[in-house]
Amino acid sequence: QVQLVESGGGLVHPGGSLRLSCAASGTIFAINAMGWYRQAPGKEREMVAGVSVSGVTNYADSVKGRFTISRDNTQNTIYLELNSLKPEDTGVYYCNAGVRRTLYDRWIAYWGQGTQVTVSS
Repeated sequence: QVQLVESGGGLVHPGGSLRLSCAASGTIFAINAMGWYRQAPGKEREMVAGVSVSGVTNYADSVKGRFTISRDNTQNTIYLELNSLKPEDTGVYYCNAGVRRTLYDRWIAYWGQGTQVTVSS
């Protein structure tokens, strides 16, 4: 099996910062793109930031210039630095990764359990 475990969420005031981590473990032959998604109450899940194996990144327009995604391929881990947080950044943040468990398996998208980020005064 493959597990994605997120950590680092919490309650922060507007303008504050957080750092999220997501570590992939289990039977892993290769990991393709990884990324962060979020879901606010009553809204659909949306992409926040993604990073390719080679480190190419992409961001949702709403977080550009404030969030930074990074990746450590040696640790199968990605990070998300959240700065200048706004109340509208509140939601459950999920980690996603495309994983091939063995050389002969197809790519499968895995999700973490999510970590809550709340931005409130």
